[in-house]
Amino acid sequence: MSKKYDIYGIESGCLDLNVCINEMPELNLGTRVTDLSWQGGGKVSSGLIASARLGAKCVISGIYGDDSYGRFCYEDFKRHGIDVSNVILDPGKTTSLDIVVAEKKSMTRTMLFYPGTCRRMTEEDADWSLLKDSRFLFISGASEMTRRAVQVAKENGVEVFIDADGYSPEMEAMIPDIDIFIGSEFVFDVMFPGAKGKGLENLEEECRSIQARGPKIAIFTFGEKGCAGVDENGFFTVPAFNVDVIDTVGAGDIFHGAFIAEYAQGRSARECALLASGTSAIKCTRIGGRAGIPTQDVLDRFIATGEIDYSEIDTRVAYYRKGTENI
Repeated sequence: MSKKYDIYGIESGCLDLNVCINEMPELNLGTRVTDLSWQGGGKVSSGLIASARLGAKCVISGIYGDDSYGRFCYEDFKRHGIDVSNVILDPGKTTSLDIVVAEKKSMTRTMLFYPGTCRRMTEEDADWSLLKDSRFLFISGASEMTRRAVQVAKENGVEVFIDADGYSPEMEAMIPDIDIFIGSEFVFDVMFPGAKGKGLENLEEECRSIQARGPKIAIFTFGEKGCAGVDENGFFTVPAFNVDVIDTVGAGDIFHGAFIAEYAQGRSARECALLASGTSAIKCTRIGGRAGIPTQDVLDRFIATGEIDYSEIDTRVAYYRKGTENI
């Protein structure tokens, strides 16, 4: 039986104030901001935006404050065609704000978190019928709600896809219930401390050890070095693309969202990793986690020629610079 949605995501995200500077100032001094942008944040949330931009039918469950920040995030999902019927705007409460500073000199980012007052999502808030009517569950982390979503997914034939960006014992315990596992280099270093620094081509054993615990696909990402993984067709590596980087914020989130969107179209894991790497690379050429996400046409042209068509992307950059004025 066909499903209404390709991907169901569960997360209460945040609003990002993205700031670009050339160099972090010394204490008690200042520096000029070279660019500034307001964009929605959150690993699953931004990943779903990438999935939707690449043609996937998506739905999200989460709770935001009913302030201007929360309404901005809510409207951003809608403008990308994501079903928000289970997004709750908590009356009288505020949405979390992340101030994300990208430094050009070091190509690093610094994040300052200001938590909102909106309540956490509970099982009673979740409309599990939306998950049951989806092909894939997209998660990150291992909260109580996430673990419950995995249980519902497994009971209803929904494949589970995880953005394993941070390690926890709870996350590792979920591995047998994961169908597609993509872990960051930070998770890799914790799980395989003796393999730290090995070249991508030498990581088959580590990838297969994850696959042996349940996932049919196991991949680790290593930023500018690329990624390594294994699926039913064997072991593979995919190098990162070389682009003029402006901001790496959200690069991993976008990689994950692009991967599952392409996988939903029936591509192999290696093909998905290549396309996800390209999507993430294009994103990094513009400020913030969402403004630079390409459409499938722009991505396909980049993969084929190395050229990036910015005509639509830069319209998005200008849109996000206006921030909450867009509400």
